[in-house]
Amino acid sequence: MKAQKEIQATIHKHYEELPANQKIIAEYFLENFERIPFLSVHEVAEATSRSVASVVRFAQRIGYSGFSELRDAMAGSLQNRIGKRDVFPLVKKKARSDDPLTDVANLDIQNINDTLNMIEREDFRKAINLIQRSSRVFTMGLGISSLLSQILSYQLNQVGIDARPFDHSYSSFVEQVLFLNEQDLLLGLSFPPYSKETIDAAHFARQNNVKVVSITNKKSAPITFESNVSLMVKSENMLFTNSFAAISVLINAIATGCAFKNKAKAQKMVDDINKIMIDYNHIVM
Repeated sequence: MKAQKEIQATIHKHYEELPANQKIIAEYFLENFERIPFLSVHEVAEATSRSVASVVRFAQRIGYSGFSELRDAMAGSLQNRIGKRDVFPLVKKKARSDDPLTDVANLDIQNINDTLNMIEREDFRKAINLIQRSSRVFTMGLGISSLLSQILSYQLNQVGIDARPFDHSYSSFVEQVLFLNEQDLLLGLSFPPYSKETIDAAHFARQNNVKVVSITNKKSAPITFESNVSLMVKSENMLFTNSFAAISVLINAIATGCAFKNKAKAQKMVDDINKIMIDYNHIVM
């Protein structure tokens, strides 16, 4: 029985060769993986505003005899995931109704819980290995992702990884990719509304044999189709922006994972930084 990750990887593999109407169906399957086993082919067709025949042809395009075989494979892959839900308890709601502090905290706790369930640990390990094996790591993102990319580079620097964020002030991301080589890694953060410039840079990097790792909010996000590895983060917010609570957890985990992979190098970097700070009177001991 194929695992969920294998089925999703198959959809990703065939995505670019699908006609436009079947790409919409593919995105629906990626975003609603756990719902598909409970839907009929007619319900999927209605949900995607496509014909039943298109749904069937989509299943055949990715290697199945039809919708039923694909649905059965998806149902089987979910069996070992049933019951894997919240890890952290929600904060108890106070009696008052106007308590945004608790509301926001509960939403971010849910974001973290969902992120822990969404991220494939094998993908996380692959991302860490790619970072470790790279000569240089470049991070990129626009909006809130720009700030987060800077934080990620900073934390990677702290554990001995040569990392730097793309600077959007003087040239586009695509232009900056020109200076990358096959030993480098591009790590992109992409959240709604998705920046075309970030996606184009990832695409250009892949065309030039530069490895790409992405951090985004769903498996059908545009940047995932340009990435060697994608890490999913839940970023729902009560406002019209993305919450960065779960993203921050992931960034910390990436830096920590890199440190654990090479503890001696990470410790030496910490010691060297502390020595420089003391020698040049930046801190007082």
